[in-house]
Amino acid sequence: MTTIADTYTGHVETGAGARRALPGATILKVSVGPMDNNAYLITCSATGKTLLIDAANDADTLLEVIREHAPDVALIVTSHQHFDHWQALEAVAAATGAPTAAHELDAEPLPVTPDRILADGDTVTVGELTFGVIHLQGHTPGSVALALSGDATGGVTHLFTGDCLFPGGVGKTWQPGDFERLLDDVSAKVFDVYDDSTVVYPGHGDDTTLGAERPHLAEWRERGW
Repeated sequence: MTTIADTYTGHVETGAGARRALPGATILKVSVGPMDNNAYLITCSATGKTLLIDAANDADTLLEVIREHAPDVALIVTSHQHFDHWQALEAVAAATGAPTAAHELDAEPLPVTPDRILADGDTVTVGELTFGVIHLQGHTPGSVALALSGDATGGVTHLFTGDCLFPGGVGKTWQPGDFERLLDDVSAKVFDVYDDSTVVYPGHGDDTTLGAERPHLAEWRERGW
């Protein structure tokens, strides 16, 4: 049985999870697989509908958590094309019957063809929750972040960033120009749009806030990673 803590700190151990309660939603963060991948189940309190972000690994664990805590998965979004973020996608999609979504530029490597193609500026509605889609290039061509705001959050934005933003920097890049592209996108589409109270939920490891990271943007640009 996967342990789900109701004391939420932003840190979870591999194979375990924690639940955060918001005024109109719950966020369940589960760490799966050898790369400490985070899967997020965001459930609308009014309807019970759930968005799963990244069916990353360990399908048995994810399906157990879904059965016990979030049985009505309405959509599965894959944040980007890297293998460690979708190893359980085919099994979880089949078991739940939930449609899947991803950005067009990252769709081809996925094990299931997305039912919905996401683009920058789109909104994703799950129950009474509305998520804004943010396309961030550099880590991969089609990475997306999702921003949950509105009455359900009590006025605080909750931002699911995949591998584009972490405590201490942006995600890894490989090709010349990709780091600058990613930092430019994160600066313009995230830091310039959302305030310091915004909570950042990354694809691996612990949460952070934009307020904690904002003072370091110039330092990241100078160091080049």
